[in-house]
Amino acid sequence: MNAKPNRFPDAKGDITKSKAVEDTPQTRAPTYRLAFADPDFLCREELRPVRLQLELLKPEMVLTEKGIDSTVVLFGGARIPDPEFKENARTKTLADLSKYYTEAREFAKICTRKSMELDGREYVVCTGGGPGVMEAGNRGAMDVGGQSISLNIVLPHEQSPNRYATPELCFNFHYFAIRKMHFLMRAKAIAAFPGGFGTMDELFEALTLIQTKRMEPMPILLFGREFWQKIINWDALADAGTISADDLELFHFVETGAEAWDIIENWQG
Repeated sequence: MNAKPNRFPDAKGDITKSKAVEDTPQTRAPTYRLAFADPDFLCREELRPVRLQLELLKPEMVLTEKGIDSTVVLFGGARIPDPEFKENARTKTLADLSKYYTEAREFAKICTRKSMELDGREYVVCTGGGPGVMEAGNRGAMDVGGQSISLNIVLPHEQSPNRYATPELCFNFHYFAIRKMHFLMRAKAIAAFPGGFGTMDELFEALTLIQTKRMEPMPILLFGREFWQKIINWDALADAGTISADDLELFHFVETGAEAWDIIENWQG
């Protein structure tokens, strides 16, 4: 696609030129910096709306330019270990849950093989970019030679994306809300593996948007019936009337990647 002709000076070029000016008290003053090249200015409290817009635009523009039309999103615990290292898990339960690292990896392989049949435009695996289940998802995509997306976020820990995510599809966020929007904007299915507060937050946002018809229905796949039914008393919510009985049909329990893919492939909407 040909770029539109630009009759105005290139902004990036102006940044270079502004650095080459004579060194004087005036040019050293923060006020002299170009506004869009001034991190101190961009990080001011009043500029939050601009930062929100930039975090929305950057991944959207890159994914559009890469031709990625749809994703399969994997949510899950950062603390769930690779089975190879499960003896280092902090609890026996986490060690036992390591089987879902394997299932996430296998599920990602299935999705990515299908994606590659479609020129990498559809069913691209998308994770939060961290360790645990997220690493397994990106790793599965790499195992079969495909690409995958990483939506990382700045935290006191887990700052770097895992080494299996496709480098040119790694993004970093400051705002959780914008990151969650990007998880859902291209999603054709969501797979939620055992996890903690972050996984719950991401899962329930998706369920709420579908329940309230603010987002089109899609397969919501909960890996590990035993885990999810122990953690959340779904039937009690319906019995109490705080959700409708029909809302229990918004998601499906699955145990394997093959079972999950079968639901996606036969989804009627």
